[in-house]
Amino acid sequence: METNDNPHPSGENPKDHLRAAAEDFRSAATAKAEEIRRTAEQKAEELRNAAQERANQFRSNAETAWSDARTKAQRWQTDGEAYVRQNPAKAVLTALGVGFVLGLIFRK
Repeated sequence: METNDNPHPSGENPKDHLRAAAEDFRSAATAKAEEIRRTAEQKAEELRNAAQERANQFRSNAETAWSDARTKAQRWQTDGEAYVRQNPAKAVLTALGVGFVLGLIFRK
Protein backbone atom coordinates (compact mmCIF):
# COMPACT_ATOMS: atom_id res chain seq x y z
CA MET A 1 0.00 0.00 0.00
CA GLU A 2 1.41 3.33 -1.09
CA THR A 3 1.04 6.34 1.19
CA ASN A 4 0.85 9.81 -0.14
CA ASP A 5 2.46 12.41 2.12
CA ASN A 6 0.78 15.24 0.23
CA PRO A 7 -2.62 15.94 1.81
CA HIS A 8 -3.71 17.77 -1.34
CA PRO A 9 -4.10 15.26 -4.14
CA SER A 10 -4.39 17.95 -6.80
CA GLY A 11 -0.72 18.74 -6.33
CA GLU A 12 -1.47 22.36 -5.47
CA ASN A 13 0.37 23.87 -2.55
CA PRO A 14 -1.87 25.81 -0.07
CA LYS A 15 0.59 28.70 -0.06
CA ASP A 16 0.33 28.99 -3.82
CA HIS A 17 -3.43 28.94 -3.54
CA LEU A 18 -3.35 31.74 -0.92
CA ARG A 19 -0.93 33.77 -3.04
CA ALA A 20 -3.19 33.42 -6.07
CA ALA A 21 -6.24 34.38 -3.99
CA ALA A 22 -4.36 37.38 -2.56
CA GLU A 23 -3.30 38.45 -6.05
CA ASP A 24 -6.88 38.11 -7.29
CA PHE A 25 -8.08 40.17 -4.33
CA ARG A 26 -5.40 42.80 -4.97
CA SER A 27 -6.36 43.00 -8.65
CA ALA A 28 -10.04 43.31 -7.80
CA ALA A 29 -9.33 45.99 -5.19
CA THR A 30 -7.15 47.93 -7.64
CA ALA A 31 -9.85 47.76 -10.31
CA LYS A 32 -12.52 48.88 -7.84
CA ALA A 33 -10.33 51.74 -6.61
CA GLU A 34 -9.77 52.86 -10.20
CA GLU A 35 -13.51 52.70 -10.86
CA ILE A 36 -14.23 54.75 -7.74
CA ARG A 37 -11.56 57.28 -8.73
CA ARG A 38 -13.06 57.67 -12.22
CA THR A 39 -16.55 58.05 -10.76
CA ALA A 40 -15.31 60.65 -8.27
CA GLU A 41 -13.55 62.59 -11.03
CA GLN A 42 -16.71 62.51 -13.13
CA LYS A 43 -18.84 63.73 -10.21
CA ALA A 44 -16.29 66.45 -9.41
CA GLU A 45 -16.38 67.61 -13.02
CA GLU A 46 -20.19 67.69 -12.96
CA LEU A 47 -20.15 69.70 -9.72
CA ARG A 48 -17.50 72.04 -11.11
CA ASN A 49 -19.59 72.65 -14.24
CA ALA A 50 -22.75 73.22 -12.19
CA ALA A 51 -20.92 75.65 -9.89
CA GLN A 52 -19.47 77.51 -12.89
CA GLU A 53 -22.91 77.78 -14.46
CA ARG A 54 -24.40 79.04 -11.19
CA ALA A 55 -21.58 81.57 -10.80
CA ASN A 56 -22.24 82.83 -14.32
CA GLN A 57 -25.93 83.23 -13.48
CA PHE A 58 -25.07 85.18 -10.31
CA ARG A 59 -22.63 87.35 -12.24
CA SER A 60 -25.24 88.06 -14.90
CA ASN A 61 -27.85 88.92 -12.26
CA ALA A 62 -25.39 91.18 -10.43
CA GLU A 63 -24.43 92.98 -13.64
CA THR A 64 -28.12 93.50 -14.48
CA ALA A 65 -28.88 94.81 -10.98
CA TRP A 66 -25.85 97.13 -11.08
CA SER A 67 -26.86 98.46 -14.49
CA ASP A 68 -30.45 99.06 -13.30
CA ALA A 69 -29.26 100.80 -10.14
CA ARG A 70 -26.89 103.00 -12.11
CA THR A 71 -29.64 103.94 -14.55
CA LYS A 72 -32.01 104.81 -11.69
CA ALA A 73 -29.34 106.91 -9.95
CA GLN A 74 -28.63 108.81 -13.16
CA ARG A 75 -32.37 109.36 -13.69
CA TRP A 76 -32.79 110.63 -10.10
CA GLN A 77 -29.83 112.96 -10.54
CA THR A 78 -31.25 114.32 -13.79
CA ASP A 79 -34.73 114.74 -12.26
CA GLY A 80 -33.24 116.41 -9.19
CA GLU A 81 -31.23 118.86 -11.25
CA ALA A 82 -34.30 119.70 -13.33
CA TYR A 83 -36.37 120.24 -10.17
CA VAL A 84 -33.72 122.52 -8.66
CA ARG A 85 -33.54 124.56 -11.86
CA GLN A 86 -37.33 124.97 -11.93
CA ASN A 87 -37.71 125.67 -8.19
CA PRO A 88 -34.42 127.04 -6.83
CA ALA A 89 -35.84 128.76 -3.71
CA LYS A 90 -37.93 125.75 -2.72
CA ALA A 91 -34.96 123.40 -3.26
CA VAL A 92 -32.63 125.53 -1.10
CA LEU A 93 -35.18 125.82 1.72
CA THR A 94 -35.85 122.07 1.57
CA ALA A 95 -32.12 121.31 1.71
CA LEU A 96 -31.70 123.64 4.69
CA GLY A 97 -34.65 122.01 6.49
CA VAL A 98 -33.35 118.49 5.86
CA GLY A 99 -29.86 119.53 6.96
CA PHE A 100 -31.22 121.06 10.16
CA VAL A 101 -33.25 117.94 11.03
CA LEU A 102 -30.29 115.64 10.31
CA GLY A 103 -28.06 117.87 12.42
CA LEU A 104 -30.47 117.54 15.35
CA ILE A 105 -30.70 113.78 14.92
CA PHE A 106 -26.94 113.21 14.77
CA ARG A 107 -26.25 115.68 17.56
CA LYS A 108 -28.09 113.54 20.10
